Amino acid sequence: MSRSDLAYIARGRSDDGDCLVEADEPLAGLQNRCGGAIGTIIAIPELLAVARKARNFGLRLSRQIAASDGEDRISAWVEVTPLGDNGSQGCEIGVVSWHREPMAPMSDEDSSRLKIEIDRHLAELTARLGPRQNILSVNTDAPDLASLRDRMVSGIGSPWTDFVTLPEVGHEQPMHWRLLDGARCAVEGSDRLWTATLVPVGQRGAESNGFELYLSAETPLPLQSPSMDDNADSYSAPALGRDIAPILREPISRIIGNAETIRARLAGPLADEYSNYAKDIGDAAQHLLSLIDDMSDLEVVEGEDFTTAPDPIDLGDAVRRAAGMLSGKADERRIELILPATDEAYPAVAEFKRVIQILLNLLGNALRYAPEETSVSIRLERAGRFANVTVEDEGPGLDEGQQEAVFKKFERLGRSGDGGSGLGLYISRRIARAMGGDLTVQSQPGKGARFTLSVPAGD
Repeated sequence: MSRSDLAYIARGRSDDGDCLVEADEPLAGLQNRCGGAIGTIIAIPELLAVARKARNFGLRLSRQIAASDGEDRISAWVEVTPLGDNGSQGCEIGVVSWHREPMAPMSDEDSSRLKIEIDRHLAELTARLGPRQNILSVNTDAPDLASLRDRMVSGIGSPWTDFVTLPEVGHEQPMHWRLLDGARCAVEGSDRLWTATLVPVGQRGAESNGFELYLSAETPLPLQSPSMDDNADSYSAPALGRDIAPILREPISRIIGNAETIRARLAGPLADEYSNYAKDIGDAAQHLLSLIDDMSDLEVVEGEDFTTAPDPIDLGDAVRRAAGMLSGKADERRIELILPATDEAYPAVAEFKRVIQILLNLLGNALRYAPEETSVSIRLERAGRFANVTVEDEGPGLDEGQQEAVFKKFERLGRSGDGGSGLGLYISRRIARAMGGDLTVQSQPGKGARFTLSVPAGD
């Protein structure tokens, strides 16, 4: 794995199935101690969650994660960057900081509970079984398990062992669940070998109300060979997004990670004023990182060849996902997020990743400028051939001149110190219009602001 002079403490790479296909120490060692290996799905639960979110949304994410390897407690700051279109080639993982501290000896019960939790995170198929190990429900997103899922759904009520091959077990099935827990399985239609985990549900004495079944892969899905760019050797001038931003991002991320380690006193006791200094350093570095990201996006949307990739999407799902990503920020400021009903669906034709990007900007602005202990509401509606999302806050509002100026490049309306770059709304409007829609605002001074994203409606 190539490394630059400004390398992370460790680097890793996951594929489009969230398998850790490359890793430096100490990341590789933690993967092994958590029950995984290089080439298997990420075994560190919090890192797996970040990688999946980055890949699913096509967004670069920086997070502090915690993990335990059975002996020590690990706290690390990681930066996860999706590779390819919408994470189609997996993610690059950069470890910025790494702190280890001994933990108290784990009891057998805690150890067993930790193993089950790891197996649950690693599982690519989950099923609910009855007391006789008969199938009640099954769920999987793994493409090579789709046929197995269909067969199991068609055979609801049958023992799960009727649908797999157990090469190391020769007895008649189903056997006692303890003898099948940890058994290796072969699945018709999959080239991978699987391990079964059985967890009793609602156990009463020696009896159980049923079981949860987890199938975890021992080998990863085959990697897709990336297509070669015929013009890869042609020279082009350095660009912020392509060439400069990655170089700047690494040292800034390390500053953020180290500042967070100091602020959280992970390296030892520290006076309050120094912890506050570390927070200021981390906040300033986060601000700088967001400016770099905004400048990279600006470079993209102002390119002559900028286009979007519209698909049929559900705007209601996009709203709920974006709100979920910012729910922590809302809680910090005691702002209530009023969302559409969970069953409210609004079909539209737009690029899902870009819609999420715009909604994160609108919701982030609303949470930044709305007073504490107020509310931010998100409303869905159809207007002719457009599907609309309106984000409304209870902030200071905008006069007519400000409503026009707010979409201009680098316009911050005289605000300072709030972490904004003045590019978010400019970029968001350009993206909305590239998708065949628009981004508009309605407001009055002292009565909040209503920003509306319009995209072509679906059927």
